[in-house]
Formats: sequence, C-alpha cells, structure tokens
Amino acid sequence: MKIDSPQTLTPAAQNATSDWQALFDEIAAGSAEREEKRILPFAQIQALKDQRFGAYRLPQAEGGTGASIAGLMEQVIALGAADSNVAHILRNHFVFVERFARNPVSAQAHFWREQVAQGAIFGLANTELAQARSGEKTFTRLVPDGAHFRMTGAKFYSTGSLYADFVIVRARDAQERDVTAIIPTRREGVNLVDDWDAMGQRMTGSGTTLFENVRVEPEEIIVDSAGTGYSRPYKSTLPQLFLTAVNTGILRAIVRDASAMLHKRSRKGFFFAAADTPAEDPLLLKIVGDLSAQLFAAEAVVAAASHAQDASLATTEGDPALKDTAHHAAVLAAKAKLIVDGLVLQAGTAVFDLGGASSTLRTQNLDRHWRNARTVASHNPALYKALALGKLAVHGEPLPDKDFF
Repeated sequence: MKIDSPQTLTPAAQNATSDWQALFDEIAAGSAEREEKRILPFAQIQALKDQRFGAYRLPQAEGGTGASIAGLMEQVIALGAADSNVAHILRNHFVFVERFARNPVSAQAHFWREQVAQGAIFGLANTELAQARSGEKTFTRLVPDGAHFRMTGAKFYSTGSLYADFVIVRARDAQERDVTAIIPTRREGVNLVDDWDAMGQRMTGSGTTLFENVRVEPEEIIVDSAGTGYSRPYKSTLPQLFLTAVNTGILRAIVRDASAMLHKRSRKGFFFAAADTPAEDPLLLKIVGDLSAQLFAAEAVVAAASHAQDASLATTEGDPALKDTAHHAAVLAAKAKLIVDGLVLQAGTAVFDLGGASSTLRTQNLDRHWRNARTVASHNPALYKALALGKLAVHGEPLPDKDFF
C-alpha cells in the first residue's frame, strides 16, 4: 500500500483540530515559565483529558476523530511547539492506543478503549536501571496470589506515568514469559516518584515508578504472543516517530520565538547592523528565513514517514506484505530522525545569533529549546540509525527488528 498524498481529515477531526489549536495556544502561553520554574503541567494535561485529546485516533463511532497517523503527527507537532514536555508526556499513551485499544480483541481491551474515549491517559513503566548493568530483560516479577497476581519491581524512564490514570508495566511471570500488566496508577502499592532530573524535558515525569506487592487482576495481564501489541514487526517505529514529531514541534517553536525576538526590539542589536531595527536587518532576516525552510523540511519528512506508518498499520497480521510495509515505515522514520534532529539542534544554536549576549539571559529562557531537543534526540542515538541505514544502502541489510536501535 502506498500513500502519495495527505489523507483528508473527517469533519469531526477538522472541528477538533481548530478546538485543540486554541487549547494548544493556551498551553504555549505559560510554557516558558513552567520550564524555568519547573512547574509540572498537571493543569495542562487535565485540559487535554477534558477535551479527550487522547482519543484522537479512535474511530468516530467510539469517541475519536477517525484520523490517520499523519493527522496525529500534525497535532503532535502543534502541541510540541506549544510545550514539548506536554507532547512528550502523551507519547506512550498514543502508542498504547495503537497496540491495545484501537482494535480491541478482548473484553478488557474494550474497557481500556472506553477509558481512552472518556479522556483517560495511559503511561508506561518499562525500562529498569538494573537492565543495563545485568543484561536481564526485567527484574519486575508477576507471581500468582490465589485468584489474582502480585507484582513487585522498580522502573525508570516512566514517561507520562506521573500524570496518567493507568500505567503499562512490562514484567516477567512465574513461567518466565514476557507480559504486560495494565493497571490504575492509584492502586495500592504503586508509587510514582518525581525524581527525573535531566537537563531537558524536565517536566515529563520520566523518573521512577515503584511497585510494591501490587495486586493485578488476571484480565489486566497480556502475555506476549502472536497477535498481541508487541508482536508486530518493527513495533517501535511509532514511538520513535512520535519523538521526531516532538522535535519538529520544538523547531516550530524556535521559528516562532526567533520572529518574536526581532519584532520586540526597536533599536539596532549590533553596532554594525545593516538596518535601524532588527526586523529589517537583512542578515537577521536570512537567519529566520533559513530556519523557516528547515522547519518546512522537517515537517515534510515527518509527514512522509507518517504516511508510511499508516500503510504499515493498515496491513494486517498474516498478510505477506506486513514485514515489507513495516520495514519501509521503519526506514523512513529512521531517516526522518536523522534529518530532524540535526536541523532542530542547529536551529537551537542559530537562534542566539539573532539577539547576541542578551538572548542568553535566563529570563529569556531560549536555551530550553536546545536542551529539550537534545534530550529528545538522545532517546535513540542517531549514530546507530545512520549505521543501520548505511548497511541497508550498501549491503541491502534490513534494519534491526528489535525494539529501539
């Protein structure tokens, strides 16, 4: 399946788009202050819940807009431009919707879809700090306890869980099987810790989640097997593409703030400036023009990768074309990451050429764009993406089909 042009949004999606942009504008208004003072965006996430933004990808009949992945990524870019932290918080939620809620295969999955339709947000608790040291897949264990189960473990990189209604937990059961447990975050024994201290994306709640003998119902457990959310080839393409859309949003915010900087200054910013006002300075205008062209390029490659992801998700399991469509989507997502990460990090530096030393003042807080973009880009190192793409181009070797690379 090949998609050459953007898909048309349904009327519901078009109406929702205009409504959400107004909300995104409100979120943007306080973004710089929240970043400077590390004010956690609980109110902003609640506003998105109230408008059921998390249901965007659900069918219209189920409370969503019926829009495509391409349409979703357009919204992620817009939200990322308003506040990259808020957009990042929702990453694992939208991946959950694709894997488990959009096409439910069980009564429990139907329940989760209903929760999404009502505005609930799902977070993730997957990675453990001990994994990198030991090589083990997980130390979080799920053991029988009568008619129920009990789960104990500690997770890090729990992005979004601090704000979520449910948390998706990867664990190992007594039979040494990989499983997913999806439980309410308010359940006894679940402890969400605000200990994330990265230089960027500081309000994403990406720190520790502790599970202390947490009760888990049998229907809340999904064992990894064919036909489940983690069984599709190149299953990690969507979450990686989501981050590239967030970085594209940051690039859009840089262009916005660069233009605003020139308009706010009424006198020459530099002694040898070629014009009396920065807004008329041809050198400064060139910088903003370059930034706007870079934004166009970033949006275009994200759109191309999004359409490929739509084609991949439209291919059902068992279809002989699934592996090829999924691989094509992974290739475009990898290329998009390399392009966008480079552009946004370059732009995060170039913006300071517009304002000189005064633009580095903490009150300006313009460094947040580079810090946030660098943090997002570091999730999946570009070196390994470039290596895999090089092997594909030179040797015809497919990209790795193993989580993130």
